[in-house]
Amino acid sequence: MSDRPETPLLNRIAGPADMKGLSDFDLTRLATELRKETIWSVSQTGGHLGAGLGVVEMTVAIHAVFDAPRDKLIWDVSHQCYPHKILTGRRDRMLTIRQKDGLSGFTKRSESPYDPFGAAHSSTSISAAMGFAVARDLGSETVGDAIAVIGDGALSGGMAYEALNHAGHEGTRLIVILNDNEMSIAPPVGAMSSYLSRLYAGQPFQDFKAAAKGAVRMLPEPFQEGAKRAKEMLKGMAVGGTLFEELGFSYVGPIDGHDMDQLLSVLRTVKARADGPILIHAVTQKGKGYAEDRPDRGHATAKFDMITGEQKKAPSNAPSYTKIFAQSLIKEAERDDKIVAITAAMPDGTGLDLFGDRFPKRTFDVGIAEQHGVTFCAGLAAGGMKPFCAIYSTFLQRGYDQIVHDVAIQRLPVRFAIDRAGLVGADGATHAGTFDIGYMSSLPGMVVMAAADEAELVHMVATAVAHDDGPIAFRFPRGEGVGVDLPERGTPLEIGKGRMIAQGERVALLSFGTRLEEVKEAAERLADRGLKPTIADARFAKPLDRDLILQLAADHEALITIEEGAIGGFGSHVAQLLAEEGVFDDGLKFRSMVLPDTFIDQANPHDMYEIAAMNAEHIEAKVLNVLGVKVLEKRA
Repeated sequence: MSDRPETPLLNRIAGPADMKGLSDFDLTRLATELRKETIWSVSQTGGHLGAGLGVVEMTVAIHAVFDAPRDKLIWDVSHQCYPHKILTGRRDRMLTIRQKDGLSGFTKRSESPYDPFGAAHSSTSISAAMGFAVARDLGSETVGDAIAVIGDGALSGGMAYEALNHAGHEGTRLIVILNDNEMSIAPPVGAMSSYLSRLYAGQPFQDFKAAAKGAVRMLPEPFQEGAKRAKEMLKGMAVGGTLFEELGFSYVGPIDGHDMDQLLSVLRTVKARADGPILIHAVTQKGKGYAEDRPDRGHATAKFDMITGEQKKAPSNAPSYTKIFAQSLIKEAERDDKIVAITAAMPDGTGLDLFGDRFPKRTFDVGIAEQHGVTFCAGLAAGGMKPFCAIYSTFLQRGYDQIVHDVAIQRLPVRFAIDRAGLVGADGATHAGTFDIGYMSSLPGMVVMAAADEAELVHMVATAVAHDDGPIAFRFPRGEGVGVDLPERGTPLEIGKGRMIAQGERVALLSFGTRLEEVKEAAERLADRGLKPTIADARFAKPLDRDLILQLAADHEALITIEEGAIGGFGSHVAQLLAEEGVFDDGLKFRSMVLPDTFIDQANPHDMYEIAAMNAEHIEAKVLNVLGVKVLEKRA
């Protein structure tokens, strides 16, 4: 059963302005109702749950104290923005979240004036807030205060420190709230996590919590005595925070991020008296009120029953590509003790939690620090190891300079396992693996592969293990495979060699990646029209299989490439080869099917590829068009 909870107070809130007249007691009640509404809403749609539950009180308090949208509230990563959306006029659309034509699962500028900055990647909030703060100081009338809410996990990203350093140097009024819940998606790693833990693990914080209701309620009165006394009081509240103070921030905390009295008192005081950058350290619990006991505290969930917690997942027809990658890598590592695996705060998402269970000393989670992760892999490779750098395509973009300078130029044999290739569904444009074919294939000496199915992925893992002559990358999509039989162990592929799938005539379809299944379906549809295309799987975008491509061009009127990536990738490399060889002079008709030159919003993957015009019927139409056959002609 998942009956919608009764929320009489929340029903009166159409926007933050409606919260201004509420008493502190009513704001606490509102937070209780908001938590219930958030749980119910996500139970109906699936989505990000735990992060939002951890900031319910914080969301209510911020909107009660500050004046959005003039005051700019920026949620780092923004997995936690569901309660914020409910309070900012989007409650009636929450059941569309992460669906086609619905609300985004993240903050999005085009969606609401209460989302001043879009976010779905980590560690950007302080930089953006600093931009708003400086715009205000330079005379922008549309900007008031700038408030960045950043999780402790996001502080493993170096960009956050660059922003803290700059803000401290400038000395401008800026409010940073550290949402310290001891985990991001997975438990955070690194020295910063240990440092934050020490700040509230000792007796001072325990004493502070015990005295909070008395001491914090007294704050407004002494703060009225002036800015100097206020600064001293703020400093007296701190039980730690030396690092942030050295960076130029006033530090307040740790405070209980679920205690409305503490939150309201501190935020009101900071709003009234802060005259420079200030960091409020709030300790919270991810999944508060529902998912505290789950390993990921309810980070992402399918639809679920609120009473039992049972998730309503569709039955799986085949193992996921991610799981196949992990299992294949484990088998290879059992035979080769030089194999090590590296991820950037996504052990579960990349399958390296499985590898870590088997080889804990050969598994490294560097935190949300893709730049460091890539160069760390370069050092491992230079030291004689065989590093597998497992990072989502969209996140690997953040380490691109390091791929170029620290890996490619030095021709170091780093193995890049690029998960979430292509369009990924509900997470939308920010998480799509759209650009990696282009940005990897442009690098001299880089080998770039794409698995057409899960068996091919097994072979590509083995190929990467065997390849020691420079860097190599292989990409694979989110979700389950197509259900092909799997080899017991992969066989290394010949570098730069594709494979023929079906011999036909007139037109050749050259697929790169998992659109191969759609290509096969398109061929069946074309067979109904009396057309039998040739089908080939390129396997490699770099180096290209020159012999295969030139033979396809010589034997057919038309050649069409199909890939799950943006323009500038595989098809562009094929076109360059054909142009250099003078093939176009002989009248070959060439087309390249790529993702369109636009960012595609969330939908299910099939619908996203429908929007991209890359499903079987679109491939069929492309063939008919290039051969001059009318698309509307009835099938034979």
